[in-house]
This record gives sequence, structure tokens and C-alpha cells, in this order.
Amino acid sequence: MRLAKIRDWLKSFNIGDNFYIGKLDNKKEKSIGVYLRDRSDHPVTTIGGLPCGTYDITSVKLLIHWNHNSDESEQAARSLFAALRSQTQFTIDNTLIHYLELLCPEPIEVGTDDNGVYEWVIDFSIYYERT
Repeated sequence: MRLAKIRDWLKSFNIGDNFYIGKLDNKKEKSIGVYLRDRSDHPVTTIGGLPCGTYDITSVKLLIHWNHNSDESEQAARSLFAALRSQTQFTIDNTLIHYLELLCPEPIEVGTDDNGVYEWVIDFSIYYERT
């Protein structure tokens, strides 16, 4: 599951004005950055090897880079978290998503950037059907 597909899917929630993968260009307010999350586990392996497996996992970190208002920034992060939490079996660019696993009980506040813009993080894993 490519980050560009996840970024485009996130736009459907209508939270945020700017969406990026890999780097927040110019650090515009009301932006959401999509990154691969650092993981220490191993690839999904089934008995019988890769041909016998039906799914894979992509772990994602979202950076919600919002504005100079702490409360508005938190509201945006919590709204996106709630939207993700409500997802059940769905598709991203014709790929069946079996499960979206939120990895923390709520968005994580990470303070402000050098310009005083509040930022929050949401970590999750997407379990998707391998084709």
C-alpha cells in the first residue's frame, strides 16, 4: 500500500487543506503529512510462504500540522482520529482494507514547530488484501 494512495484517501475526510507524503513543503497551516511509521517487527509470513498469504500491513504516521491555536489544532486531530476510528472494511484505490488498527488510544500532542504551529501525531496500521 503506497503512501500516495493513503494520502489521497485521507482527503475524503475533508479535514485539512494540504496533504503531503515524506515532507511538509513550506509548512503550510492545516496540513497533514503521511509517513511510514518506524517498525521493528517482521514481514507478514504465512505457513507455506508468500503464495499462501492473503494480506499485508502498512504502518503509517500522520503529522497534523494545524495552526497557532491549541484548541483548534486539538479539535482537528481528534476529528481525524474519530474518522479513522469509525472505519470498517473499506477500499483505498480498489484495494480491500480489512482492518485499520489505531496504535494509540488518542492523538498524541507533540508541541509546536519553530513557528509556533501546533502539531499532533496519529499512528495506525492498515491490514489490506494483497493482490
